[in-house]
Amino acid sequence: MNIELRHLRYFIAVAEELHFGHAAARLNISQPPLSQQIQILEQQVGARLLARTNRSVSLTPAGRQFLADSRQILSQVDEAAARAMRLHQGETGELRIGFTSSAPFIKAVSDTLSSFRQSYPDVHIQTREINTREQISPLNEGLLDLGLMRNTPLPETLAWEVILREPLLAMIHKDHPLALRSAVSLVELAQEPFVFFDPHVGTGLYDEILGLMRRYQLTPTITQEVGEAMTIIGLVSAGLGVSILPASFRRVQLTEMRWVPIIEADAVSEMWLVWSKHHEQGSAAARFKQQLFAAVDG
Repeated sequence: MNIELRHLRYFIAVAEELHFGHAAARLNISQPPLSQQIQILEQQVGARLLARTNRSVSLTPAGRQFLADSRQILSQVDEAAARAMRLHQGETGELRIGFTSSAPFIKAVSDTLSSFRQSYPDVHIQTREINTREQISPLNEGLLDLGLMRNTPLPETLAWEVILREPLLAMIHKDHPLALRSAVSLVELAQEPFVFFDPHVGTGLYDEILGLMRRYQLTPTITQEVGEAMTIIGLVSAGLGVSILPASFRRVQLTEMRWVPIIEADAVSEMWLVWSKHHEQGSAAARFKQQLFAAVDG
């Protein structure tokens, strides 16, 4: 059997017009080739679909059934083409994003997630909160389309672009004398009990902030090691020490804690958007990148 989609379209036109001349005009072809193609179709189907006389054309019972099925087949073909086009244009499909705990606190990131969901409601956004170093492997393996992470050494297989440079801020309990200062130095912070990340957690902030202190020959006395930034904020608020986090966390405001600027000009942190060089990116990822960079520039 070698039935083509054009045979179905020809048959539908004749079945709806019940007139070969009118159907030929509708299809913008001449009548003899149309009659020939309908005959070929009936031979392929193995059933008479149209009853013809010199004055009329009517559908046989087999023809009525074939008309219903033909309409459904063409509708499914159109729907399949539309789905493929929407997927190609990034309007459907799946977008897999890894992000550090600080990423949602960045306004450009949260705004982009919200606007992207509104613009492309049929794209399923799968988000995974994982630390910077833990994103590298799934990005390389194609298990993540994009990663939002802090400054960290990356393999040659990954590409990246800075989306944000922001100051690092000191976190100090409100009753501590340093909380009243307009700014504090790293030397002053290093002399206090320090609440910070566990080195085994894999966060990029661990290397970034301790590396900053090492540039000034400072080694803080870390008295509490935790796995999450929100836990650091909670412990500082409880008066268990001081700490340092990027300014985007300042959106978390607790009455027991103060965010204080740091004097050193290089006390800054970068947020990167990272993707694989060797895994083809879908249109949804490309659209998200475009929206995110527009939000950053805006």
